[in-house]
Amino acid sequence: MTVCRPTRVSIIGAGNVGSTLAQRIAEKNLADVVLLDVLEGRPQGIALDLMEARGIEQHDREIVGTNNYADTVNSDVVVITAGIPRKPGMSREDLLKINAKIVLDVTRQVVIYSPGTVMIVVTNPLDVMTYLAWQASGLPPAQVMGMAGILDSARFQTFIAMESGLSTADVKATVLGSHGDLMVPLPRYSTVNGVPITELMDAPTIDRLIERTRNGGAEIVELMKTGSAYFAPASAACLMVEAVLLNQSRLLPVAAHLQGEYGLEDIFIGVPCRLGCTGVEEVLQLSLTDAERTALQASARSVRDSINQAQTLLETSPSPIAS
Repeated sequence: MTVCRPTRVSIIGAGNVGSTLAQRIAEKNLADVVLLDVLEGRPQGIALDLMEARGIEQHDREIVGTNNYADTVNSDVVVITAGIPRKPGMSREDLLKINAKIVLDVTRQVVIYSPGTVMIVVTNPLDVMTYLAWQASGLPPAQVMGMAGILDSARFQTFIAMESGLSTADVKATVLGSHGDLMVPLPRYSTVNGVPITELMDAPTIDRLIERTRNGGAEIVELMKTGSAYFAPASAACLMVEAVLLNQSRLLPVAAHLQGEYGLEDIFIGVPCRLGCTGVEEVLQLSLTDAERTALQASARSVRDSINQAQTLLETSPSPIAS
């Protein structure tokens, strides 16, 4: 009798994003889930809680909580959510250094047990962490990507629907660039049932929605006081996992490695990509105006500066980043 190995997704980091993502994946019946965290008991408790909901949610997926990377062996997809949020009084450099060390350590351990995995990075600062994870993993660049463009586009989509009063289902939004203040929402490529929003809204309204999109995460942090967004980020990551596991060839905006596309070299940044079972299977190059291209290049320069800064900060690390 042949025993088929079930599809497996490992999520590194059992915080709000990681635990919500585990729930999404299991309840959509996409894969078995391994939820790993350094805190003893937390991933085990979350996994048991999710397992006890299986009869209600009508699925038979296994959810395992662990502190041991050996339990992630043979993962088809690994999602890295581990890291810390920026705290009051913490400099950007402090956050960059702390999360870079976490991501490097996590990456080096997961690839020992899953050397052929597709890796999705969620930890912030997103574009920089994705680049560092790729370097540390030794994986082909197509098998490493960052989750941001889907989230940023979903926020733009939501704000367009709220402003217009039209169904979110009819709205498609496109956001390129880094996951931060220099992201590049593209009104010309954002539509309501095929009609560009530039035909439906005036320029000041669109500018206001773009600014709200750029501050989408900060707005939620300000409202929550002691936390940050996790439902939408988990949904965005789940969409990427689903596209890979089901080989859907979805055209989605993700932080992908560019090798000349959009005039950018050796950088991870948000662009529309075709996702399938091997990861990023194609980067779609949109026709950009001079202003849009200038904005994307400015976004890329910021990411490059942060990568260089992270590498400088980590020069004293016991396991330096490969050049």
